[in-house]
Amino acid sequence: MKATLTSRERYLTVLRGGQPDFLPRIPILMQFAAEYIGSNYGAFASDHRVLVEANLRCAADFGLDQVSTISDPYRETSGFGAPIEYQRDSGPVCLEPPLEGNPDLVRLPRPDPMRAPRMRDRIDAVRLYRERAGDTYSVLGWIEGPAAEAADLRGVSNFLMDLLDDPDYARDLMARCVATGIDFARAQVAAGADTIGIGDAVASQVSPQVYEALILPQERALVSALRAMGVFVRLHICGNITHLLPGIATLGVDILDVDHLVSLAVARRAVGPAVTLAGNVDPVSCVMRGPAEAVRAAITACAAAAGTRFMVNAGCEIPAATPPAHLRALCAPLAPPAVGCDGL
Repeated sequence: MKATLTSRERYLTVLRGGQPDFLPRIPILMQFAAEYIGSNYGAFASDHRVLVEANLRCAADFGLDQVSTISDPYRETSGFGAPIEYQRDSGPVCLEPPLEGNPDLVRLPRPDPMRAPRMRDRIDAVRLYRERAGDTYSVLGWIEGPAAEAADLRGVSNFLMDLLDDPDYARDLMARCVATGIDFARAQVAAGADTIGIGDAVASQVSPQVYEALILPQERALVSALRAMGVFVRLHICGNITHLLPGIATLGVDILDVDHLVSLAVARRAVGPAVTLAGNVDPVSCVMRGPAEAVRAAITACAAAAGTRFMVNAGCEIPAATPPAHLRALCAPLAPPAVGCDGL
């Protein structure tokens, strides 16, 4: 182990099963980052230059080891034809899901990531990170998972009903989403992303039976395609995914984000020692509300529970109202667990 690693070296060391100088810090920053540089969420979500500046400034000031392209879930949805409205102080809004009123898949185009403006903007963010920071940081590209994108296209309630009432339709719709996700990821990898994150939050709302029968096969196809591109894969499903962990364990992801509603020890037992866990401090009651000493104690306890492959993260996005001192407490250098500690 080198005495001092670059951020990207630190990140890669953990993923490859080595001992870093200290644990990588990979919290998700969106509105917090925008406001930290005096901008706003609307600008952050609509202009990759603002997103990149905000994340690079936060990486430098708070000691992050990965910069990300995450802004909102509607990049692909916009590419599919949905009108998107930007909000100054909250995330973008999808004004009309393309398949909400008419579920006919014939109406659904296959977006070209290089021509769809919001998808291209994310690709440009990856490229700008590499231009400005080189290999200093890991660069996280992002795509929506099959269930999440299907829900964005149909509306959440409609999609959840589709899973029960018309599973063949739900499967076909998710397959369309997977194809676009692969296209979008490939363009981000070509631009310089070393990791692709998959956001599939709506999956936490279904039963293990529905997940394993319908959603898991689509996620598996997506993860397999990403791994074939030579990148690392990070899975993020907000909420309580305890009931989904047996299925998730079969996906072969490199990093699993764990929300505060899930026990890290339970997650470790489910997915085994080869998956890097990230999380899972409560972003509101602990990170935002503090005090800083409690944030530090919480992430230290998380590292002990998760074992040797672990990265510092909150359970989900860092809230915009988080005091900077609390984020510094979360991201202050933390020694890795001793070799052989697997959290099991």
